[in-house]
Amino acid sequence: MTLLVIGAMLVLSGAGGWPLVAGILHLAARSADSGGQQAQEGADEAPDRSGALRGGTWIGVLERLAVTATLAAGFPEGVAIVVAIKGLGRFSELAKNPDSSERFVIGTLASLLWAGVVGGLARVYLG
Repeated sequence: MTLLVIGAMLVLSGAGGWPLVAGILHLAARSADSGGQQAQEGADEAPDRSGALRGGTWIGVLERLAVTATLAAGFPEGVAIVVAIKGLGRFSELAKNPDSSERFVIGTLASLLWAGVVGGLARVYLG
């Protein structure tokens, strides 16, 4: 039963976070303070992703899986390890492409919050 709960929570974390994070990023791109073309013109088109970091969607899925797993296992310190790895791994790309840093921070925080909620629920249920 424990493996079933952990498996279900990992699926919920990885797959469920995908549309949530995408929605939050979409809302952030449309906000008045985003500085993006959409916010200035009020357009309903998809945001320009020319400055998007490569592999961000899959990195986010793996990040959520790792955070959920560490929390479910009772190792909250693992979240700091995941954040450090992600930050160090993206540092050089963010330095070269500062326009992507806002999207990176918003996406990372939304992803971590979702994974934290799911991991916390798993820990409570398994507790």
